[in-house]
Amino acid sequence: MKLAVVGGGSTYTPELIDGFARLRDTLPVSELVLIDPAAERLELIGALARRIFARQDHPGLITTTSDLDAGVAGADAVLLQLRIGGQAARLQDETWPLECGCVGQETTGAGGLAKALRTVPVVLDIAERVRRASPDAWIIDFTNPVGIVTRALLRAGHKAVGLCNVAIGFQRKFAALLDVAPAEVHLDHAGLNHLTWELGVRIGGPGGRDVLPELLAGHGDAVAADLRLPRAVLDRLGVVPSYYLRYFYAHDAVVRELGEKPSRAAEVAAMERELLALYADPALDEKPALLAKRGGAFYSEAAVDLAAALLAGGGPAVQVVNTYNGGTLPFLPDDAVIEVQARVDGSGAAPLAVAALDPLFAGLVSHVSAYEDLALDAALRGGRERVFKALLAHPLVGQFDLAEGLTDRLLAHNKEHLPWA
Repeated sequence: MKLAVVGGGSTYTPELIDGFARLRDTLPVSELVLIDPAAERLELIGALARRIFARQDHPGLITTTSDLDAGVAGADAVLLQLRIGGQAARLQDETWPLECGCVGQETTGAGGLAKALRTVPVVLDIAERVRRASPDAWIIDFTNPVGIVTRALLRAGHKAVGLCNVAIGFQRKFAALLDVAPAEVHLDHAGLNHLTWELGVRIGGPGGRDVLPELLAGHGDAVAADLRLPRAVLDRLGVVPSYYLRYFYAHDAVVRELGEKPSRAAEVAAMERELLALYADPALDEKPALLAKRGGAFYSEAAVDLAAALLAGGGPAVQVVNTYNGGTLPFLPDDAVIEVQARVDGSGAAPLAVAALDPLFAGLVSHVSAYEDLALDAALRGGRERVFKALLAHPLVGQFDLAEGLTDRLLAHNKEHLPWA
């Protein structure tokens, strides 16, 4: 089995490599190609990847290349983990929205729209090249904003599934709090990427006993602390929101915080410099502890599980993914992309039934899904007016003057990545 990772020069790649090495019985990778235009950085990470495989006696071959077409040729699956513009672009996404009193974040609000505009055309070009080189390959997208990027891929007819680590992070956290094996925990997870709620926490599978009330009663303080939300919010909602809901539920407080401390992009950039120095040590043959602070916890396990379900022929699996709605949430169009538990096998991902969403949640999902549709239109066709309309539609913007000011700033800061701007 051949896998290719586009964006293989990411400092997070060793986490993915570690997962492939540890879980080789689940996903028997014989060849892994890391693809990235940053040749020097790619070779550094490629060398560490080979040492990780060697330490764990993995027989697979790891190669590196900056030639996308050669790298994806013959691949069974291609994983996308891109950041167009790097941490410098992320820093911009997190700062200029603050000038208008709005959240600066790389996947939510105006910064998330900027990332989508930069990313969607590049991803679609990559996907077309994958289709030519390996027409049967699956594309697994971990590139943010996952919901919009996955919608672009599916609408263009690609064999694609979107993946996020939020759900598996909750599963592992809840399993630890409940003192059960992670595999025993099934989440009633519903919404859009980075806009989800855990409506139930079931022990023993989709039909198991819902222990969410017990979890909140016994461990609500710990869960709330992780989300950086008041415990009372969880008690009143009766569910566990994604930590990204803090940008909606406590927007003004978050904006004040972001204006008083270094940006996450600056923190990650400093961390990446330290990680690259560690990776250069020829004695290092495992992922360093510092990598856990980089973000994307449990991504490797989620990626292995998804790729195995799509490719390994071991029968269907149930996993939280991003895929077409297809009537699952009846208040959304069928071609909206949602994030829910799905049955995954060689034919793709089919969402499982979801209980009716409370209007408190369904209203926000409808609002953001409509924004995502406008954002994708702007990414595909360009134009200032399309950018403005997407911003005006976003629930974190929603005012004419704000949308105008944010549009001006977005275009000014992204000219090098948007040929039409």
